[in-house]
Amino acid sequence: MGRWLTRAADGLYRWSGAAALTSRVRIVITCLVVTAVLVAGVGAIFGVRDGDLGQFGLLICLITLAHLFGLRMRVGSTTIDVDWGEAALIVGFILVPVSWIPAAAGIGVLLAKPVVSLISGNRTSPMETVRAAASLTLSAALAALVVWAGGVAVVPMSAQAAAVVVLAALIYLLSSAVLLAVHLAVRDGQNMIGVVWQALRGTPVMIVGNVALGLVAVRLWGSSWLWVLPPLLWLLHQLYVHRVHEDEERRTWRAFALASRSLHRLDELAVAQEGLQAARSLFPVRAVELTVLGSQTRYRSGLRTGEEVLVESVSETPPADAGRAAPAVTRVLEVAGGRVGVLTLRLLRQRAWGPNDQHRLAVFGDALAAALHDAATHSALRELRERTMYESHHDPLTRLLNRDALMDRGDAVLRGLDARIPVALLLLDMDHFKEVNDTLGHLAGDELLQTAASRLSADVGHGELLARLGGDEFALLVTDLPGLSAEHDEADRLSAANLVAQRRARMLTAALASPTEVAGVTLSAEVSVGVAVATAGEFDLTELLRRADVALYQAKESGSRVAAYDPHRDRTSTDRLALVAELRAALAADDQLHLVMQPAVELDTGAPSGVEALIRWHHPRRGLLLPKHFVRAVEASDLLGRFTRHVLDQALTLAAQWQREGLDVPVAVNLSPRSLLDPQLPNDVDELLRRHGIPAAKLVLEITETVVLSPLPITDQVLRELRGLGVRFAVDDFGTGFSSLTFLTRIAVDELKVDRTFVGRMAESRQAAAIVQAVVDLGRQLGLRVVAEGVETADQRIALRRLGCDAGQGFYFSHPLPADEITEALHTLSRAARPVRPLRARPHPA
Repeated sequence: MGRWLTRAADGLYRWSGAAALTSRVRIVITCLVVTAVLVAGVGAIFGVRDGDLGQFGLLICLITLAHLFGLRMRVGSTTIDVDWGEAALIVGFILVPVSWIPAAAGIGVLLAKPVVSLISGNRTSPMETVRAAASLTLSAALAALVVWAGGVAVVPMSAQAAAVVVLAALIYLLSSAVLLAVHLAVRDGQNMIGVVWQALRGTPVMIVGNVALGLVAVRLWGSSWLWVLPPLLWLLHQLYVHRVHEDEERRTWRAFALASRSLHRLDELAVAQEGLQAARSLFPVRAVELTVLGSQTRYRSGLRTGEEVLVESVSETPPADAGRAAPAVTRVLEVAGGRVGVLTLRLLRQRAWGPNDQHRLAVFGDALAAALHDAATHSALRELRERTMYESHHDPLTRLLNRDALMDRGDAVLRGLDARIPVALLLLDMDHFKEVNDTLGHLAGDELLQTAASRLSADVGHGELLARLGGDEFALLVTDLPGLSAEHDEADRLSAANLVAQRRARMLTAALASPTEVAGVTLSAEVSVGVAVATAGEFDLTELLRRADVALYQAKESGSRVAAYDPHRDRTSTDRLALVAELRAALAADDQLHLVMQPAVELDTGAPSGVEALIRWHHPRRGLLLPKHFVRAVEASDLLGRFTRHVLDQALTLAAQWQREGLDVPVAVNLSPRSLLDPQLPNDVDELLRRHGIPAAKLVLEITETVVLSPLPITDQVLRELRGLGVRFAVDDFGTGFSSLTFLTRIAVDELKVDRTFVGRMAESRQAAAIVQAVVDLGRQLGLRVVAEGVETADQRIALRRLGCDAGQGFYFSHPLPADEITEALHTLSRAARPVRPLRARPHPA
């Protein structure tokens, strides 16, 4: 119909020469012409008199103009028409019979809708035009029914008739609003009551103005004051325009404020859902799509269903229905220059989008981008916090609980149990694990630990806690120990639980001992287990762990694999732990740590070739302690550096005294392998040599073959710096380790000391004599001095001389002597020294 009106109007204007008129005026003229034609046709068909026909045509024109010059008001995402229909309807009651009102309303809408569509550029479908006409025809029929039922004469307009007419106009307004809401609810899924309420709440001034204008028009109809109506109509129209815009802005910004508050969520899905709902309430859209770039997820909301659809793994390509979708507006969501998403609005009509909408979209897009960014940041922080919490409570290699987590959760478990229930802590330590690391490498060791952790985890029951304490130690807290009932004595129950715990420990050792392939080598992870059993309320986990550690030490010491805690043997273990604290006091005192000196003697001449410094601890309570009683505890503590410096200081003090008395004898000091991990050691040695005025060549540091097993670069660095000072190295107990030859290729040494076990068995063991001979020959080939330890008889001395050994050390020459006796002993050995002819000539290697 719109196309027909346009063509008809163009022909008419060309024929009349009125082509210069504006498009709106031309369309209005065309509408009036068409109205006249329709009215004439209706009159000819129904035989209406010319006077009545003119009145009917005039009413149609009024209704058409009322809809042509109406306003459009946005309610949510929908735009509704606000027109002058009530005023035209009131005027119609005085122009034509009541029964003609519905037909006039329907014809007026059928004429106005296409014209409005042409003027606004928003295409209206024929079905939509028919629906609007039918809706307003029905509303007009209800209004006409009210006037007819009132039974009052409209002309002349009395007060009673005016009240009936006003009631009819309100019925017309309400019924048309309800029918529109029903249509929107069916078409777009909107809330029907909400649409009616928003429409009526936003137009009270217009409703009153329309009714008042209609009554004024009726009152002035046919009088000379009728000219007042056009200016009044124009003023009211301006008021309506301002009112509609103001109300629309107020609703929009209120909705924007609500939308902004609703975006304050800490979850991406919640932010997306709120964003979709907010966009639907702010803009004239048919559907909304939100693509979150970080998670590659698209959220979609349509007006028809009102439901959000979540589509995972969305690529950058548009959706499949983009080609047949409504016109779209896209906003890239950015925060600080980084893209976080894309918001796409599918519009109801292209012309429904204006400059204000663009500004609103910019502000809303920034708020939505910030909300999505905050949600993503919070999600990342939450994941980081959870990961950090997990890592702080779990071992990174085996993913088992770590020591801290075991202590915290274990104490909580114990507090939650009946204080009389027996519990057990099993402390497992892998035997010979260091050899696996040294032989196959640390990656193989890690693989073996993971295998052990997996097998232990498979045997953990409900309520039990399994943890890796560090290194090759695991702990298992067992809280469900089947045993005797509560009727029995507590000691009997604990004894029965102890047996069950030890049986469980043996099952674990058997499971771990099952062969497994690590780095291409089949290994068996053998473990020792210490078992501590107590009631849940007797001790905390710290004490249980201490007792299990004591039991583990007893198991390793006895070689029994599994040992239960024995309180009668705990005192020794406790005293061992107290040694470190007591050593700290000994280092501060002057009368506890002393050196005894044992000289080494040239086998050919009997002259002293060196002196080995040996530490002794005169403990005020324990008595005399040899190194084997306390050195291991020292090496495991933070006192090793102070202890080594103390021994070196005393040894160099004696060497300086010998030097002043004309004795040119080097002093040897045993060095712990752990000392070579201390980068400060070379500086300490250099400072002590300078302070005592001793040449570096007069200091011999005795190290064991276990040094070569350390793969850490710091060991090589410390050895190089010490060698750079001029210090000499001797290998103590040579031949007893696993890597003797490898040791000599890695570290430049000056002296080999043959272990006393080979020297002591030379007479009765050909193998021992052969080993000593091999060491002596190796020393000659490498240009190293060879010293035999543990020489106790003259026969041993003679045999060593025959083998070509350079020097000997042992009780045959001298026992370890206190510092105040060693000087005189050295003088005695020097005076007694004399050249000795070799017993047997030996060829010297070329």
